[in-house]
Amino acid sequence: MSTAISVQNVAKKFTLGASRERYKTLRDSLSGAIVAPFRRMAGMFSSTHSERLEQEIWALKDVSFDVNAGEVVGIIGRNGAGKSTLLKVLSRITEPTKGRIELHGRIASLLEVGTGFHPELSGRDNIFLNGAILGMKRTEIAQKFDEIVEFAEVEKFIDTAVKHYSSGMYMRLAFGVAAHLEPEILVIDEVLAVGDTAFQKKCLGKMEQVSKTGRTVLFVSHNMQAIRALCSRCILLSQGTMKKDGPTSQIIALYNDEMRQAEINANTSVHNSSFRRGDGSVRFEKIAIEDASGNQRFNFDYGETVRFRLGYRVFSDVKKMDAYIALRGGVTNETLTDARYAISQSTLAAGTTGEVVIEFPNLALRPGEFPLYFALGHEASDFDIVDNLSAPLIIESTKSAEELGFDPVRASGYFTLANRRVN
Repeated sequence: MSTAISVQNVAKKFTLGASRERYKTLRDSLSGAIVAPFRRMAGMFSSTHSERLEQEIWALKDVSFDVNAGEVVGIIGRNGAGKSTLLKVLSRITEPTKGRIELHGRIASLLEVGTGFHPELSGRDNIFLNGAILGMKRTEIAQKFDEIVEFAEVEKFIDTAVKHYSSGMYMRLAFGVAAHLEPEILVIDEVLAVGDTAFQKKCLGKMEQVSKTGRTVLFVSHNMQAIRALCSRCILLSQGTMKKDGPTSQIIALYNDEMRQAEINANTSVHNSSFRRGDGSVRFEKIAIEDASGNQRFNFDYGETVRFRLGYRVFSDVKKMDAYIALRGGVTNETLTDARYAISQSTLAAGTTGEVVIEFPNLALRPGEFPLYFALGHEASDFDIVDNLSAPLIIESTKSAEELGFDPVRASGYFTLANRRVN
């Protein structure tokens, strides 16, 4: 199989305190050339003693990997791991400080809203401009034009300057252009972070189609369900270095371990009010996931009993209170199932503390990662909400397909319902 992307010992250095690197238009370059002599003259009269404190930051450090033609590879890691920098280097938006990159084929990038589009041009003009940049003939672009516009749902605004588009319209058109103009290599960074649920599903469906046509795709996302659905292989970045490259399931497991470790610190602890919602009448003081023996765990085997131990403190008198847990899943984090229990039907006075344990016996969730949602409140009042802060509940499977009654790798859906053959 031929190699589409080869990355060899690539590193990228940024200097804090230096002028921020940005994209330049031809107009920027020309105007800069005109004013440059005056800037130098002004610099001669400025203080020679003023110094800026500068600090070097290596966003990427000796990253090496190859991607074969037709592969769909996920790139994951915590914020600041170097994912977006790597894609910008691959897309030739910025040059690596050292190392070498070889690309075999035309590359299209969807990195952030606005990249690659000229704001003064209409949607129509930007489609043809991007196609020309990819080296396509006008007739080729014209053949895909209607399909792109229909996908982006911007028919009424296609001849309007894109600077007037909403972020959702911008992203829909940008994704439509990148996915439909048939580059050999498609690079996508967090496309699911913008747009509504319907658009996210539409993008995932299109990316799945693209992957089946033999094109090479690099996909960055924090949505592990999307990564698992689309990518057979993953690369985990950590602080600019490549921590691991391997099968998606293994790399996601490493990523979750890294995220759980991060949640030990105060930034994501249940005590940090900056990540909370609710009026603060009652606050969670503890959220723990346990097995049937009371051991704290995040990973469970299919069919095990899972317990949630919730500790709380009352800060203002409340008349009644319920505890609520929701298990989420899918690329759009929809609620799969939930549980609600009344903690008190009478007034809870300020200063009251308590604990409730909610158990899901023999949980029939199929293998995967399931974000969690916790809430304290009553009817329309939300006292405290902790959403997707705790590490996700992870269901694995150590049994064979024959023992389970289904293939854990190829199974569809989230639950196993009781079923049997009757003839």
